[in-house]
Amino acid sequence: MTETTTQATSSPQAPAPPTDPAAPEVPMTAAAGEGATTVRTTEELTPLGEGLRRATAGRYGPVRELMRSTLPADLMVRDPSLSMEEARDWTVQTLRSLLELGLGGTGFPTSVGGLDDVGRSCVDFEMTAHGDLSVTVKSGVHFGLYGGAVTSLGTDRHHEEFLPPVISTEQIGSYAMTEFGHGSDVASLETTITHDPRTDELVVHSPTPSATKTYIGAAARDARMAAVYGQLVVDGVSHGVHVVLVPVRDEQGRPMPGVTLGDNGHKGGLLGVDNGTMTFDQVRVPRRMLLDRYGGIDDEGRYVSDIEGDSKRFFTMLGTLVRGRICVGVGAGVASRKALSIATRYALRRRQFDAPGRDDEVLLMDYRAHQRKLLPAIATTYAHTFALNECVDRLQELHEASEKVQVAQRELETRAAGLKAVVTRFANDTIQVCREACGGAGYMAENGLTVLRGDADVFATFEGDNTVLLQLVAKGLLTGYQEMWGDLDTRGMVAAGARMIGGQVVEATAVRPLVNRLVAAAARRSEDETLLDRGWHLSMFVDREKHVLQTLANRLRSRAKDEDSFAAFNDAQDHVLMAARTHMDRIVLEAFVEGIEACEDGEVRDVLERLCTLYALTSIEADSGWFQAHNRMSAARTKAVTAQINTLCGELRPHALGLVEGMGVPEAWLGSAMLSQDPARWTPGTTPV
Repeated sequence: MTETTTQATSSPQAPAPPTDPAAPEVPMTAAAGEGATTVRTTEELTPLGEGLRRATAGRYGPVRELMRSTLPADLMVRDPSLSMEEARDWTVQTLRSLLELGLGGTGFPTSVGGLDDVGRSCVDFEMTAHGDLSVTVKSGVHFGLYGGAVTSLGTDRHHEEFLPPVISTEQIGSYAMTEFGHGSDVASLETTITHDPRTDELVVHSPTPSATKTYIGAAARDARMAAVYGQLVVDGVSHGVHVVLVPVRDEQGRPMPGVTLGDNGHKGGLLGVDNGTMTFDQVRVPRRMLLDRYGGIDDEGRYVSDIEGDSKRFFTMLGTLVRGRICVGVGAGVASRKALSIATRYALRRRQFDAPGRDDEVLLMDYRAHQRKLLPAIATTYAHTFALNECVDRLQELHEASEKVQVAQRELETRAAGLKAVVTRFANDTIQVCREACGGAGYMAENGLTVLRGDADVFATFEGDNTVLLQLVAKGLLTGYQEMWGDLDTRGMVAAGARMIGGQVVEATAVRPLVNRLVAAAARRSEDETLLDRGWHLSMFVDREKHVLQTLANRLRSRAKDEDSFAAFNDAQDHVLMAARTHMDRIVLEAFVEGIEACEDGEVRDVLERLCTLYALTSIEADSGWFQAHNRMSAARTKAVTAQINTLCGELRPHALGLVEGMGVPEAWLGSAMLSQDPARWTPGTTPV
């Protein structure tokens, strides 16, 4: 049951307190409007649900609780029957309403009214994703991508001029990177940004049809400014990809001279996001519009940069925008939690078929096959939550650090890339499973799953195609994050494998003492004792990762002198992707283990232990063919793993409601009509088809 009351805040810096009275005060940004309306939402949770929320809250737990208590359900859920134009109007209005409640400006410098908390900005994105993903993406494009480009790639003068209208949404921004001809291969973009020394202007131009910017959020209707990526040409010499700010519409919304704007129209999802195209015909802007923190043009018309080499400078620039990939991973994690919340709550009320000795028909959640669909996915979602929390915390730690350590930054970039790939793939698969788990009801738009499935679909390819990102992870592993600045080319990957002396695996992260202790203890036990042992799970994940990476290095080493480096790398791509995936599996499991260690509530910790075991065994079962082929596990042991997964599902079944409550999505935010209707309606034969 959800109860709402309304009260006015006294000032933008005095929000309503978090629901936990012991939680510290959480500041809002200066963007929160004077006298903004705050809607208090109180949920009735099971003790387990409350405990699991606390255990997974992390550093930003008070922020999450504040937002759950202040963001009204009618701002989080969009009517699925809206037309495209109506959905676009609703999305902009909702974005501005959220701004009045204090979301949006947290990641910007304090000098312009932000909190200078990039970790908090990821949590803002996360909490927005609990509602309609069109609002999340609209916010992410404007505040995260466009505003993030100005913040990270611009200087103080750019911040002072361009960030205040970003924070206020007075000037909606877009992020013009992708072109028809080039998406993931950003270094090969065709758009040119040419310096004209006679007028000291930059000329932005689309030289070919394939240079047209496309899929650009806000381009079709709302954008007034664009952060345009293109090849910077100074005195006839190209210095690689840079970013320039270009006005694309005037105050009346008309395209600026030389700017042609198009509308991508209907998409597979995200109906409220006005994706479109942009082309530039010799568009002139002042030199000051170039975001020149890492490379620019001096008053003499010469190119200047503190970073030597176009490639290193390019990857430095992209590295500053790592927050975008973290946010996409976080948003996909929320989409999984939301889908599982809908499907599990439905399974706890929907009955199907008689069983001997029962007065009522059997609940869907009591069928083992249904438990196998949902409970391992819930366990994986908890694992992802802990891993994403670690990534967000690390982002803020590095942001606050007085000295920037390049290897640490590169490791974060690679982890963010890997988590984005793993979590978005899981989200798309899981939402589909949840849709099917609800039968015909799951296919009704009013019940939320088909809309969520369409909206989350693009997460697998935007902010980096998942296959390319996993290759980036593998490169980081092969080089130990020492040579991340080079292009992700085939020759570099083959050479990296050849340099791994003796197949030695370079540890990607700082050693976790707890993990080492658990692995060491497991090594002293017999196989019969270890099926539920956390150290055995960890050792299986570590051993799998090491073996895959070592054999990949050997495979590349054997082709190191091959003149056709593309063929050498192309032949090993399956191996490259598996190395990345097994690494991320290990990272996620270790984060789960560390999260459990921090939990002091005995009952909650016991449930988390069972979930962690379920996550680990499910991964081992999925790769059982590999483990058997490499003599890490016998056929009998494989059968025992499957039997134990079934047992764990049965043990966790009584906790199903608390598990989804603990994932942190208020029921009122689910936007699922079938959950708000009389449970008596859902009897056999009445499911819509």
